[in-house]
Amino acid sequence: MNRTIALITGASSGIGAAYARLLADEHDLVLVARRADRLADLAEELRAKGAEVEVLPADLMAQDGIAAVTDRLAAGDVRMLISNAGAGGYAPLTDVDPADIEPLLTLNAIAPVRLVHAALPGMLAAGEGAIVTVASLLAFSAGLTDSRAPRRTLYVAAKAATLGFTRTLAGELADTPVRVQVVCPGVVATEWNSGVGRSIPWAMSPEDVASASLAGLRLGETVCAPGLEGQDSALDALLAAELAFVSGGNQPAPAGRYTEPRG
Repeated sequence: MNRTIALITGASSGIGAAYARLLADEHDLVLVARRADRLADLAEELRAKGAEVEVLPADLMAQDGIAAVTDRLAAGDVRMLISNAGAGGYAPLTDVDPADIEPLLTLNAIAPVRLVHAALPGMLAAGEGAIVTVASLLAFSAGLTDSRAPRRTLYVAAKAATLGFTRTLAGELADTPVRVQVVCPGVVATEWNSGVGRSIPWAMSPEDVASASLAGLRLGETVCAPGLEGQDSALDALLAAELAFVSGGNQPAPAGRYTEPRG
């Protein structure tokens, strides 16, 4: 069997580790995360399943961490990239430490673009590949005013960027063999964000998120919302709203409400 290489970021726990366990039967793996000890433990587990595993400790909040991973991807042998690493940083914008803004946006929005940019040449040259970015249902939540939702300005900005980036990239690559997907889970029962998801009874397991994503990739889904029934109709409605907004707003004169005399 010809085993291809999958590189997974945020692989030391949660959704990333779930992807790694699901892929280990058929793929060799490059595992990326900050915590080298956890990566080493997971690598030992997956090697027992027959996978060859590289461990690449890297902090994707930092430029040198991104460079370490892009250098590895530039080797051109990775055929699946799962860009999963992320952090919440939930807080009202006025409460965010100024020093945290750039690292959070780097991890959640810039790193996925840099990694995809580094991985694509090898995939296109080989005539095969898959790119999965992990965003969030909160990427669609900018207009929601539900008081139960977290204060999330920076997180929504970053995940909405990842969502838009991946959907647009899928259009660019539609005539190539490279498959593209953005995953938008809701609350997940992991240690992420201080483990808040583990206390919520309707949180999805990381294993179910990763399994749904891989099944959706086989189905050709560009957007995967693991818990959403009727996803096709919801996406059709979203596309129709986007088209109405863009085409309707792209006019040579301002809308009437801006030019009508005031009463």
